[in-house]
Amino acid sequence: MSDDEPTIFERIVDGDLPGHVIYEDETTAAFLDANPIRRGHTLVVPKEPHQRLRETPQGLVQDVFGTVRTVAPWIEEAVGADGLNIGVNDGPAAGQEVHHLHVHIVPRHEGDGGGPTIGGPRERHSDEEFAETAADIRAAGDGD
Repeated sequence: MSDDEPTIFERIVDGDLPGHVIYEDETTAAFLDANPIRRGHTLVVPKEPHQRLRETPQGLVQDVFGTVRTVAPWIEEAVGADGLNIGVNDGPAAGQEVHHLHVHIVPRHEGDGGGPTIGGPRERHSDEEFAETAADIRAAGDGD
């Protein structure tokens, strides 16, 4: 991929690719990870593309983490999680696969074998299951 080509996240934000968006504002978007670790695994991205945290303007970093703070309790409630892993793989050496800053929010349940990192086996879900999960998360946020 050249630097001029949009990332998959830009294409989701722009509506060029389907995505199960659970939240969007002027500067950020949150959508379900298409290859989730757990049901409800969500990515929060700035709409403006920046690869690394250090390359992202401070105000935009604040917006991204503000969105994380907004949607995290919705996710936890919607999937009945006992906790969340929240993390950033910052750079290819850290496991960043898409060259667009993104924050993972991974629901965890007691005894699920989850650890302190954003990793682990991935689950498979149908499009209908993704749509239902996204609707459940949005509904959890309707009271806010």
